[in-house]
Amino acid sequence: MERLHTKFVHLPLVAFPPPPQRFTLSEWHLNDRYRNRVCLDQQRLADSVVAEADRLIDQVNEVTDTNKRDVDHKIDEKIKDIEFNKTEIDKQRKEVCIELESLNTYIERIKDALNQLQEDALKISRKCLLLRESRVGIDLCCDAIDTELKKELQIVEGARNLLQRTLENATEQVRRLKATIYFMDRDLEDKGNVLKIDKHNLSLQETSFNLSIYHGFAPLDPANITLDEWEQFTRESIERAAREINSARQLRSYVDTLLKQVIEDLWNQYHTVNEAFRKRIEETKEAKMKMEVQHSEIVRQVNEMTRAIGRLSKAISEKEGYMALAHTRLGNRAQRPGVELCKDLVEISLVNEVGELRSNVAMLQHQRAEAEASLRYLLKTQIQLEEDINVKTNTLKIDEVDCMSLRQSMDYHAY
Repeated sequence: MERLHTKFVHLPLVAFPPPPQRFTLSEWHLNDRYRNRVCLDQQRLADSVVAEADRLIDQVNEVTDTNKRDVDHKIDEKIKDIEFNKTEIDKQRKEVCIELESLNTYIERIKDALNQLQEDALKISRKCLLLRESRVGIDLCCDAIDTELKKELQIVEGARNLLQRTLENATEQVRRLKATIYFMDRDLEDKGNVLKIDKHNLSLQETSFNLSIYHGFAPLDPANITLDEWEQFTRESIERAAREINSARQLRSYVDTLLKQVIEDLWNQYHTVNEAFRKRIEETKEAKMKMEVQHSEIVRQVNEMTRAIGRLSKAISEKEGYMALAHTRLGNRAQRPGVELCKDLVEISLVNEVGELRSNVAMLQHQRAEAEASLRYLLKTQIQLEEDINVKTNTLKIDEVDCMSLRQSMDYHAY
């Protein structure tokens, strides 16, 4: 036994397959019918799937084409809307530019008016007031010219302040118009870029080159502005430009009215001041003429008084002589010319009161003292008149020559 076991251990083992399964003939026929039915079912299913696939393909193609046509139509409408809005904005922008140019012209007019008031009217009014401070004596008074010049100065300063405020308002309006143009330019630029994008999108087809499918994570529709908001933004931009244009036009109309009123007020006051100068100059000339007439009369009276004093002195000296000389003196005095050949106190004294010579000499001396006193007053009056005439001459030079010459250079126009 031990010897046999050792022998089998050293021999290789061989595996034998199990015997095949045996089927009956009915099972064979059953299996054949089952396989045939399965094939038929798969064929019908395949035909159904193919038909459904064709139908789905046609449906998807139709929907895809419809969607593309709808998108193309909407892109085309969007392009037309953008072009229309862009045209409207561009028209409004041109209006804003025209208004801006017109307003800049008005600003130059305001600046010219301010410069005219500052450099001419204001300086001339002040200089006239300063020149009239050079009047002397009684002529240094607050007359109608001073009152009207001060009023003119107030009108000029008031007009200057009003024009300065208007200039500031106009400058601010220019800034707002420029801001409106800036925002409209940005809007036009954005709409121009959108037009390029949408026109490019409209030109693209499914067979175009450089098409790509996006595989990123960020959304391809980041827009968060609604169509109503977009249309409202465009309307507000146009309406804002229209408001600014309307404001600028109203401001220009106000500037026209203001300049017209300012010029009218300045001309009215200019003529009022000139009329005051004219009246004052005539009044001064009349006063000066009266003084000159009075001065001439005073000079004549001074000369006459001097001659009278001389005559009195001569008469007194003559009375110191002998009474015998009285007739000789009467003869000499008979030679007096013209109006001087009058029957005065001396003549009466010589003729009628020879015996009262001493009394007459006293009377002559008294009369000479009065004549000398009167002469002193006449000379004083003459000097005073000459001073007053010089004052009036100085006043006339200031008013008629200096001030009126300055005022002739004053010019107010529509700027």
